[in-house]
Amino acid sequence: MTYSLYLILLYIVLVAIKPTRRIAYALTPWLLFACSYDWMRLLPNWKVNPIDVQGIYETEKQLFGIATAAGTLIPSEWFAQHHNTLGDIIAGISYISWVPVPLGFAIWLFFKGEHQWCLRFSWAFLLVNLVGFACYYVHPAAPPWYVMKHGFDVALNTPGDVGGLIRFDNLIGIPVFQSIYSGNSNVFAAVPSLHATYLMVATLYAWLTSQRPLTTGIFALLTIGIWFTAVYAGHHYVIDVLLGILLAIVTLTIYETAWRLILKIKTPHETAE
Repeated sequence: MTYSLYLILLYIVLVAIKPTRRIAYALTPWLLFACSYDWMRLLPNWKVNPIDVQGIYETEKQLFGIATAAGTLIPSEWFAQHHNTLGDIIAGISYISWVPVPLGFAIWLFFKGEHQWCLRFSWAFLLVNLVGFACYYVHPAAPPWYVMKHGFDVALNTPGDVGGLIRFDNLIGIPVFQSIYSGNSNVFAAVPSLHATYLMVATLYAWLTSQRPLTTGIFALLTIGIWFTAVYAGHHYVIDVLLGILLAIVTLTIYETAWRLILKIKTPHETAE
């Protein structure tokens, strides 16, 4: 029984109980996000299109390669040889925030009474994910850690791997990321990096809803930390991160334009003007 079925059962219970019904409805996009991610295991993207293993690696090396005495390395390979404790701590703290912080922000908006903004942000988060998931099927691609561990040969049903995040687990003595990535539903889903988008979405809506500068600033720092970690830990190429950023910008621009033109709902900043 996959975790999505447990979430659906929990959702049904929350809807059935009157005091929790409203927040359950508000968090519907998050249930759909979790289920859609989990259900990708039913139809692996490598059954739809060929997996890009070597092509993206070579492109990364050409665009962002780092010259060393042993030859040109992609950034993830260079970090695998030049990591340190501070970098590992920053990586672990940043990467663990990718879903909990946006979800916590949505719940915060709900309990502040900003129900409309809670929904607007949550549906935006879901939309970005669905577009990203579609991209995984259009262009399945192996992450850097896969090439560093398995080379260019395609090994289907390869289990998830923590990459460089294993160093954070070892530092704290708790298999945080090992437990997360052991259940990864799709290894060949590097392009685009949705890790790069999640805190971007939260940062944008923290600004749109006029949250405290400290809150928005923390979200922005976590966003940058995740961009760094994605490459530092070997989970994504620089290319993946840039495409993830582009995906968020384009998707949210279209989404927000629809809200403003069709629903004619203003942000606090526009209202103040």
